[in-house]
Amino acid sequence: MIRLFHFLLLILGPLALWAQVTREKTMDYGFPEEYEIGGITVSGTVNTDANAVKLFAGLVVGEKIQVPGERITKAMRNLWDQKLFSDVRIEAAEIRGRTIFLNIIVQEQPKLLFTKYEGLSRSETDKIRDEIKLVAGQQVTEALLTNTRLAIRRYFSEKGFMRTTVNIVENADTARANAVWLLVKVNKGPKVKIKDVVFHGNSAISDGKLRKAMKKTRRKVWWNIFGSSKFLPAEFKNDRARVIDLYNEKGYRNATITHDTVYDVSTDRVQVEVTVDEGAQFHFRNITWTGNTKYRSSRLDSILNIRKGDVYNKRLLESRLYMNPSGMDVSSLYMDDGYLGFYPEPVELLAEGDSIDLEIRIREGRQYRIRNVIILGNTKTNEHVVRREIRSKPGQLFNRSDVIRTQRELANLGYFNPEALGVNPVQDPRTGTVDLEYTVEEKPSDRLELSGGYGVGRLVLSLGLSFTNFSMRNLFNGKAWTPLPSGDGQTLNLRAQTNGRFFQSYSMSFVEPWLGGRKPNALSFSVYHSVQTNGQSKTISSPDGPIANPLRSSLLITGASVGLGKRLQWPDDFFILRQTIGLQNYNLDNFGTGTGQIQLGFSSGISNVISYTAQFSRNSVDQPFFARTGSDVSLTLKATPPWSLIDQRLTGNVRDWANMEPAERYRLAEFHKWKFSTQWYNKLTRSKSGHNLVLMTRAGFGYLGRYNTAIGDAPFDRFYMGGIPLTGFILDGREIVSLRGYDDFSLTPSTGNFVVSKYTAELRFPVSLNPSATIYTLGFMEAGNTWGSLSEFDPFNLYRSAGVGLRLFLPMFGPMGLDYGWRLNDVPGAPNMSRSQFHFSIGIDLGEL
Repeated sequence: MIRLFHFLLLILGPLALWAQVTREKTMDYGFPEEYEIGGITVSGTVNTDANAVKLFAGLVVGEKIQVPGERITKAMRNLWDQKLFSDVRIEAAEIRGRTIFLNIIVQEQPKLLFTKYEGLSRSETDKIRDEIKLVAGQQVTEALLTNTRLAIRRYFSEKGFMRTTVNIVENADTARANAVWLLVKVNKGPKVKIKDVVFHGNSAISDGKLRKAMKKTRRKVWWNIFGSSKFLPAEFKNDRARVIDLYNEKGYRNATITHDTVYDVSTDRVQVEVTVDEGAQFHFRNITWTGNTKYRSSRLDSILNIRKGDVYNKRLLESRLYMNPSGMDVSSLYMDDGYLGFYPEPVELLAEGDSIDLEIRIREGRQYRIRNVIILGNTKTNEHVVRREIRSKPGQLFNRSDVIRTQRELANLGYFNPEALGVNPVQDPRTGTVDLEYTVEEKPSDRLELSGGYGVGRLVLSLGLSFTNFSMRNLFNGKAWTPLPSGDGQTLNLRAQTNGRFFQSYSMSFVEPWLGGRKPNALSFSVYHSVQTNGQSKTISSPDGPIANPLRSSLLITGASVGLGKRLQWPDDFFILRQTIGLQNYNLDNFGTGTGQIQLGFSSGISNVISYTAQFSRNSVDQPFFARTGSDVSLTLKATPPWSLIDQRLTGNVRDWANMEPAERYRLAEFHKWKFSTQWYNKLTRSKSGHNLVLMTRAGFGYLGRYNTAIGDAPFDRFYMGGIPLTGFILDGREIVSLRGYDDFSLTPSTGNFVVSKYTAELRFPVSLNPSATIYTLGFMEAGNTWGSLSEFDPFNLYRSAGVGLRLFLPMFGPMGLDYGWRLNDVPGAPNMSRSQFHFSIGIDLGEL
């Protein structure tokens, strides 16, 4: 209606001007006459400058115009096009002979003062304001109001509110002329959900599989607690394409959706019906190659691995040609040998009956060599730290596998945002070279840990500092303290724990990942000291002065270790061999007799553990915190020398170990400890944003053995299972293995056990992949147990549990977790144990197994 009004004004405006001229003159104007503009005035402006109105109109004093004529019509059209006015007129104010004086009369659109929303929550109002951005001072036009209504309806439609209505009321301001404020009344209506999704015309693929292919258009069923069933038009369009993709994967290359409809079945429910035409199922027949000079067709056939008679699957064909996530593809074969411009083009030559003949046309291009490797974005980490992890070297042929491996290594450093890692190959076809630009984004990696937990029978407070990108060589360089010397990729950990008089622990460790700077040989060093007592003071007063307190019991542990890790080239370069020499000194004074104190088999004396640890592992996990792919498999042996056998060989004497005092028997502890663990990550969904559903499975086994049955089992390094005890503090070298849903240490005798087995499965989904706060949720099932000997080991006699959890990684505090677990078995001797409980953890791993 408004547009019709504007159109009539454009047509009738010049006629009105002509009519006014004829009234002021007695002459009869049957035809337009030419006048010269003698002056232009503007009326009706409030906020708009009058000279701007003249400029918009395009009329100039001294210009000759026809009255009535096209020039007046164009001037009015120019003014309407500014969308500043609700009414525009041009009148002849006066005519003197052949001179005309014009008056431009406008009515301005009102200015917006503010906007108020009705019917929305505060958070919804804030989001709507961000969405439509109505700014005070802008003019309120019909287009503005229409766009506002559409934007609000679109916003709530994407949330599932399909029946949202928007009413906008203009309220004139009494204090300011030509100004209004808007009251936006929003009625979201009910959230519209899908009652059912019905398919017609399908016989080859069941309704259930077609519904499963639709990721967002889902009917509401009682067992899908967390699944959404709201109807979203944009997602329905995407899901229709997914249905066709499913048919294409099954060989139905001509499948189409011939009709779809969505209709109301109630005020908050809709029915979705989709009609498909499946067409015929096709199969691969003859596949030929052209343009391949580097590799024979038989070699390409073996990689493509599609046989005559296989169901025609275009998606499978493309994955074998371009990017196979689970193995080799044709593009990898070429691009790992420098053919950066390689491109295969599959062409359907013939579709006959239910068979298709393909010709794959190869464009090999030329081989490219790497000219420069450029690193961008490393504002904190020194370039040599990044460069030593890069597999692509100048002068080498371009290799795509090296680029992918480099990105994994950079992600596992922990210094960069893994979601922002990128590589940009810049080709120079003239020289046959390529520059590789690796882009990184620094993230905070140093951590401060201030926490409390329950351990050693009491509340323990912890303070830890972890500098993961430290620079020892700049320790005495004052200019490098910003605020700490950093950038060389070294790790320095400082930690202190206490609960007052009963327990104190102090530790320091340092890791140089590239000893010498040329090869990835990691040197590690650590020292620690802990004191555990019954709270009694060391001395008491006596008439003769301070004397030793006979009531005091204590355990002092002092230890140090040095290790060397080496990346191996065989069987592949994912394998690592780590070797460590460790020394621990245990000093017991009347310890183990007090309430809550651990039992070590003897109460007073000194015992030393001198051990060698070797770990053979293979780690191909893509990133440390929220891993999506890869595995981590390790075999570890920790052993002391067989002191008793060495003594017997050197002296020729067989000691009476059985009748020896425990302190003397354990003066040099001896044992051998074996552990095997395997952990696998598999993406169950594929999302471009990285929000993938991931299945993590893990299994572990451990065994603590002895050399001499006469000496018995070592008092140290035994296995303890149950709950998630406070880890990180040093007790007796015990191996703490978590099992959520049970009390701490409840599944092991107080003296520990010698065989352990544990199995875990977790389903993980990320909530946030932001490097400043990475969060993922999980559901878990796990089972485990400990035994006193190998003869008692029973892999089916396990304590089981299930539950849900949350993991959070904050750069300043490191990884933290909260789990709620339900135990599925009763524990003998613990009738009052809660059936379910919360667990809080610090660190990524819940025990090494």
